[in-house]
Amino acid sequence: MPDDFLIRAGLAGIGLMLAAGPLGAFVVWRRMAYMGDATAHAAILGVALALAASLPVLVGTMIVALAMALAVNGLSGRGRAADTALGVLAHSALALGLVAVSFLPSVRADLSSYLFGDVLTVRWGELIWIWVGSGAVMALILWRWDALLTATVNEELAMASGLDPRREKLVLTLALALVVAVALKIVGALLIAAMLIIPAATARAFARSPEAMALLSVLIGVAAVIAGLWASLHFDTPAGPSIVVAAAGLFAVSLLPCRHRG
Repeated sequence: MPDDFLIRAGLAGIGLMLAAGPLGAFVVWRRMAYMGDATAHAAILGVALALAASLPVLVGTMIVALAMALAVNGLSGRGRAADTALGVLAHSALALGLVAVSFLPSVRADLSSYLFGDVLTVRWGELIWIWVGSGAVMALILWRWDALLTATVNEELAMASGLDPRREKLVLTLALALVVAVALKIVGALLIAAMLIIPAATARAFARSPEAMALLSVLIGVAAVIAGLWASLHFDTPAGPSIVVAAAGLFAVSLLPCRHRG
C-alpha cells in the first residue's frame, strides 16, 4: 500500500487536473497564457497578505488572483501597448509578493513551497478544499460549456445567438483565479500556467473535437501527476517541477512523427 502522504498527493494532483484540464483547453484556444502567468504570479502576493492578516492562504490567494485576473482581463485585446502592460503587471506582482513575503520571516523559510509547490505535504483538510475548488470550476465550465465554446470560436456568432462574449470571458477569468488558488500548494506559483497549457497543448495533437480535447487534457495531466510523483520519490527531485517535466515529456511524445492519428 502507498504511504498516506503519497495518496494525498496523488488525490490532490488528480483533483487539480479535473479542473485545469478543461480550463487549460480554453486557455490554449483563446491564447490566454499571459493571463495565466500574471494571475499565478500574483498568488505570492496573496500568500503574504493572507498570512499578514491571519487569513487562510487559499482565501488570500483567491482574492488577489481574482483581482489580477480582472485587471488582466480589462487590458487584454487592446494591442501591443496592452501586452507590455500585462508583462509589467505579471512581473511586478511576483516581485511585490516576494518583497512582501520578506517581511514575514516565518514565510520566508518556506518560500520555495509557494513558488514551486509542495504537494507531498498536502493535508487532508487542504485536500478537501482542493477538490471543492476544482468541483466548483468543473461545475462552472460544464454549465457554460456551449456558451464558452461559441464565444471562443466566433464572438459575432455568440452575439447573434444572444450571448455576451465579455460575460463568458469573465466566467473563464473567475475559473482561472480559482484554479490558481487551488494549484498553489501542488505545483507553485511559477508552474501553475504550465499545468494549464502543457496537457491541453498535448491533447490538441490527438483530439478530434473540443470535448475530446478537454477530456484528454485531464487524462494527460493525471498521467503527468502520477509520473512526476513517481520520479520525485525515486530520484529525490522536487515534486512540483517533476510533475511539469513529466507533462513536458508527454508533450514531446505528441510531437513525434506519426503516419496516422485516430
